[in-house]
Amino acid sequence: MRQRDLIAWESRWALPAGIVTFVAVALLIGSNMASEVTGSGDAEVLRSVHEHSGSVALTGALQALAFLLLVVPLFFLFKAVRGRSGRVRQQLVGLVVVAPIFLCLSSALTIGARGEAADQFVAGEAKSTLSAGEAKQKCSSARKDEGAKSFGEEFEPAAGESAQAACEKRKLADDEASNAIGEASLAPLVSGLGLAGGLGLAISLFYSCLWAMRTGVLTRFWASLGMVSGVAFLLGPLFVISLVWFIYFGLVLLDRVPGGRPPAWAAGEAIPWPTPGEKAAAELAGPDGAADDVEQPPANGNGAGGDTPRKRKQRD
Repeated sequence: MRQRDLIAWESRWALPAGIVTFVAVALLIGSNMASEVTGSGDAEVLRSVHEHSGSVALTGALQALAFLLLVVPLFFLFKAVRGRSGRVRQQLVGLVVVAPIFLCLSSALTIGARGEAADQFVAGEAKSTLSAGEAKQKCSSARKDEGAKSFGEEFEPAAGESAQAACEKRKLADDEASNAIGEASLAPLVSGLGLAGGLGLAISLFYSCLWAMRTGVLTRFWASLGMVSGVAFLLGPLFVISLVWFIYFGLVLLDRVPGGRPPAWAAGEAIPWPTPGEKAAAELAGPDGAADDVEQPPANGNGAGGDTPRKRKQRD
């Protein structure tokens, strides 16, 4: 694509892409806020899912739509770096588009998978593969490691029940719930799509941000953060790093970042950021681009610096 055509395309679609990016971020944040599901173990979580089925459906729908919208900023970034460097592999555009779609499908199917598992567990149809003896052994080991006081606080017994009995009951219930989750008919599809989508998104972000740094589309800091955010997306608690990066990129698309966009956007061509060595050399250079004056030793007749070499005295 020619520079003029690339600049025209980016000018036409930057505003809509920036708005879509912020909508996607807002939906991801809203999905977490809308969730009413709580619980410290699989059994408590499934009971909560059964009680708040509407919240589960809303959360899944918001996440699915958010992931689908992420196709827009990811494709925009890839097209921007591809237009500025022919070394960017065009074949990877498929991964850039498909990865968020896989995550969208995984989030949508999660609604049905969690609902099925919760219904099965609450109805008492889930079976435990953990025996009563194994549960007793695990609880005894936990009591020994944590101490009686901490153990009693963690497993609060009901009236007329010991902490040991409460622990064993919870272990068995959690195992039943875990089996219900794993045996849901949609569980393999949800896991497969989620894993493929997560890995695809991580690879897409890493590759696109790497070339965004090489072409000057993003600064070194934000390009590096984008590469990290792809990995952080897979780690759950660090997902907020990905949200921060998408917010920044949305501001870049809207041309609202402090100091303006990097020069490569206006030029429509790659303007690589200088390496630390090149930056240090530029700082040492004078206003005219030449190195600062450095006092040189006087030249001798051969054009070399230093004193004129003395002739050795020949011996008879």
